[in-house]
Amino acid sequence: MDFAKPAIDLGLYTNQREPMLEFWQQRAGIEFDELLPAGRGIHQLRHAIGSSILKINHSRDPLDAAPPAGFCRLWVARTGITAPTELTDPDGNALSLVAPGHNGIDQMQIDLQTPDIDAAANFYGKVLGLTDAGRHRFQLGETLLQLIEHKAQPTEPVMRATGYRYITVQVFDVVGTHQRILELGGREGSAPRKLGDVAHISFVRDPDGNWIEISQRKSITGSLD
Repeated sequence: MDFAKPAIDLGLYTNQREPMLEFWQQRAGIEFDELLPAGRGIHQLRHAIGSSILKINHSRDPLDAAPPAGFCRLWVARTGITAPTELTDPDGNALSLVAPGHNGIDQMQIDLQTPDIDAAANFYGKVLGLTDAGRHRFQLGETLLQLIEHKAQPTEPVMRATGYRYITVQVFDVVGTHQRILELGGREGSAPRKLGDVAHISFVRDPDGNWIEISQRKSITGSLD
């Protein structure tokens, strides 16, 4: 896989714009990057965690209640943290702040619960092409993805609902990458489409139905072709 950025982004949806911004900026200490209108009443408030982006998607319309996706916890390495600190944002999303280097986390780690850890490991390692870091852990540059077996984890999550809902990887060729993932056994979430002159994106789904955005962002790749 020809990744254009050595990091994974994490996206969540919320109806609580101000409480969520106060939590993530003030309590979690995550730096605001930019606001991106995403259409259909969504404002994406992007926050930088090193090379990664936490995408806080604020929905103008009420979000439906839905079972959680597999993405269950975010770990962020931050200077000044002397012991792991567990927090919960206003929507109930779990966050752990740790010192850089704690359990090998230098920037951030995303925990993903799955009822079938072998199928998930095959997808993230062999289909999506992340580096196997051992112990059901996968890596893209400065970001870790930790698989956790949880037999009761709901599958087939909906995309637009409160909570952590998807991850994003940046590539140089979204059309080719999307097709390659499908050929290797990945599932289609949505076909490639352009977001104006900003990005060319698609979605694929892992064996449990979790959503992965494949993005060719012009500010990173220089082109949408």
